[in-house]
Amino acid sequence: MSDQSTALSVEQNGINSIDQSEHRGRPRDLFWPWFAANVSVLGVSYGSFLLGFGISFWQATIVGLVGIVVSFLFCGFIALAGKRGHAPTMTLTRAAFGVTGSRVPSALSWLLTVGWETVLASLAVLATATVLRELGWEGGDATKVVALLVVAALIVTGGIIGFDFIMKLQMWITVVTGVLTVVYIVLTVGQIDGATLAAIPAGSTPQVIGALVFMMTGFGLGWVNAAADYSRYLPRSASSAGVVGWTTFGASLAPVILLMFGLLLAGSSPELSAAIALDPIGALTTILPVWFLIPFALTAVLGLVGGAVLDIYSSGLALLSAGVRVPRSVAAGIDGVLMVLGSIYVVFFAADFLGPFQGFLITLGVPVAAWCGIFMADVLMRRTGYSAADLFDPAGRYGRVRVLAIVLISLGSVVGWGLVTNGFAGWLAWQGYLLEPLGLGGRDGDWAFANLGVLAALVIGFGGTLLLGRAAVRRQEAEPLAGGDHLTDVTPAAPASRT
Repeated sequence: MSDQSTALSVEQNGINSIDQSEHRGRPRDLFWPWFAANVSVLGVSYGSFLLGFGISFWQATIVGLVGIVVSFLFCGFIALAGKRGHAPTMTLTRAAFGVTGSRVPSALSWLLTVGWETVLASLAVLATATVLRELGWEGGDATKVVALLVVAALIVTGGIIGFDFIMKLQMWITVVTGVLTVVYIVLTVGQIDGATLAAIPAGSTPQVIGALVFMMTGFGLGWVNAAADYSRYLPRSASSAGVVGWTTFGASLAPVILLMFGLLLAGSSPELSAAIALDPIGALTTILPVWFLIPFALTAVLGLVGGAVLDIYSSGLALLSAGVRVPRSVAAGIDGVLMVLGSIYVVFFAADFLGPFQGFLITLGVPVAAWCGIFMADVLMRRTGYSAADLFDPAGRYGRVRVLAIVLISLGSVVGWGLVTNGFAGWLAWQGYLLEPLGLGGRDGDWAFANLGVLAALVIGFGGTLLLGRAAVRRQEAEPLAGGDHLTDVTPAAPASRT
């Protein structure tokens, strides 16, 4: 079968372990999907989001660089589990949570990815409508409806066809958006005002920490739950360092460049920064010459579609892992319908974008950070591959429910939500209940928007698993294989110091 026909064939694999006969690719192939998913010009808008925390240009530069790279390094480490286990992230999570217990993080993963694909699709629609308005082609709500239908069709098609199509699509998105983004930077670099940037006052420690956590949740922690989905086809002989390195590099490269430029633009113009909060992509068109508006729209839509395609693919896998019994392509279609409904609300009814977006990121970021800590610690402790059969057998070595993991993700969430606040949405006003008892100034104090809860949840998940879960992992790995069973990776994992 030709590469083209393979790419256009609907993928039949779902949450199963990939058979050795289908293993293919090299670690550097991971660059394409991760770069394309994160090359969106939304990265430029993050410059405005960061400065909105009340920090200086240089503080924002350091916070942005650290937050992006470190959080995507988590993705690289979890992608390593995909190469070792040859299964989606939420299937491999069963080793830490139990076969049935893993439905808890799978449901969280599904909510996060559906939420992200909705955000990206909505932004693509708003950007298209803004460009058309700038060109004098304003058609009212009809324009947004047509844009939504086109964007949704692109995203859902990619999610339904599956892995091979996505890998090809992301390569082309990378090339096109990469070139056009460079042109955008060249055309707008004259808007930068060094004196205005230098005059931005420095922020306090709580403001810096809050900005750092926001960057981590907006980038790497928004992808950790899907990181193994794109490395699971790699052969056992693939370099582990290469898997971590290419995932981290591919995912971080574009956001770092775009964020730095976004800080320069937003810091130079308070008016532009304020406009970005209402329309993060469309506001960027106001500083462009008319002739580049159509190429800009193409850049924006393709970049956002690149991220949404990965999200809808992984959300379908998460839905299956949560216990829904349908084919993978049908699961992607279900998520596509929910994405369209969510996008209709954001595009036609929501008062603004930034408030709901921050509330969404921080609220789900807390339990996802706890899961991330648990899963990374579990991967770190393992010395052999996963039992392919036991990942689907509640009576097998991984058990039905692993109480420790459920307790840690629950504890991390309870503590974490008590240390974050979301004044952007009234229904989230209950958060922050630990800020006053712990002497952090309450919901109106200096630490109210530091988002300490995300970091606390990550530490609770990682530290608790590392301290209390080692014996259980050793018992799992000591059990003999049943007839017909096999390890997903017969090569022992590298020692912790070399991973």
